[in-house]
Amino acid sequence: MAGRNFLFVPGPTNVPDRILRAMSVASQDHRSPDFPVLTRACLDGLKPIFKTVAGQPLLFPSSGTGCWEAALTNCLDPGATVLIARFGQFSHLWADMCRRLGFEVELIETPWGEGAPVDKYLAALEADRGHRIKAVLVCQNETATGVRSDVAAIRGAMDSVKHPALLLVDSVSALASIDFRMDEWGVDVCVSGSQKGLMLPAGLGITCISQKALETARHTSSRRCYFDYGDMVRSNASGYFPYTPSLQMMCALRESLAMLAEEGLENVFRRHSYLAGGARAAVLSGWKLRVCAVAPQWYSDTVTAVMVPEGVDAAAVIARAYTRYNLSLGAGLSKVAGKLFRIGHVGDLNELMLLGAIAGSEMAMMDLGMKIEAGSGVAAAQTYWRKP
Repeated sequence: MAGRNFLFVPGPTNVPDRILRAMSVASQDHRSPDFPVLTRACLDGLKPIFKTVAGQPLLFPSSGTGCWEAALTNCLDPGATVLIARFGQFSHLWADMCRRLGFEVELIETPWGEGAPVDKYLAALEADRGHRIKAVLVCQNETATGVRSDVAAIRGAMDSVKHPALLLVDSVSALASIDFRMDEWGVDVCVSGSQKGLMLPAGLGITCISQKALETARHTSSRRCYFDYGDMVRSNASGYFPYTPSLQMMCALRESLAMLAEEGLENVFRRHSYLAGGARAAVLSGWKLRVCAVAPQWYSDTVTAVMVPEGVDAAAVIARAYTRYNLSLGAGLSKVAGKLFRIGHVGDLNELMLLGAIAGSEMAMMDLGMKIEAGSGVAAAQTYWRKP
């Protein structure tokens, strides 16, 4: 099909031409005397993204899933108990990883469409008088359902009962798109990845560790090697890595950080919120459909999960959008498979780009016989974005 593919899954996201050009470099000696210049540009440049002064950013050649594993195996002893709410596929997968690595999981079952339930976290922490729970896990943005959680409120719950557990946060689909405040919120480990708000290809696990978590990791006995924080911190101190890093991805990251600084991080957050508002207007006001997030307090600014009517297969909408209109949409996962499709609006995009995704989704639904008025979603988004 002529023209470019419209990539509107919630990750991987569009990679700007500027970043693609930055990646187009020859391989270099990662032990050379000048390699630390690149290392420090990446690690120092990440601190403002995490909003941390004391935290230690680390880069692993992995996806965000690798950083999940690193957080668990570095910060916990074998068999330690973690507290986590399951309210979507990615919080489910993190809990599943905990079990497969041999940790005990205290699971807070939560309806898919809601975010992390602060009251239930608080109740579990209040009941844990012996401080059996060693880590509290939360997904800031649950990509599968288009739901955002209040990390600051989870920290508030922990502090209100003076619970000493570490706070581990998955910000894979939020970092550099939705506000994240590592120091202010008392986050001990933030887990993220390269392929969403940072506008890079997949393949770089990006994480940040508090001094409390680094100190804890010095004394835990869970086995790790490739993802050992200590090895990485010691090598990074002189500007190097314990094994071969991804030079081209680091060059891309340096350029991404420059782009984010030029736009201004707060402006980046406002842009994502503004674009998300238009996408929701298309769904709710234009198409007269529902989103998976059950209340505005949970709305995500990086992905909108569109619920299709009973009797309609959302997978067919996705297939039609791809084969007929060259538009890639996100699928429903696990419990919501076939019930919704997802429009990602994260990273390098503007109104006109997102209008293309809304128009393609609209036509695909109409092609399948859904009672959608032609142009209704596009018009609703336009009206939203043109408001003074």
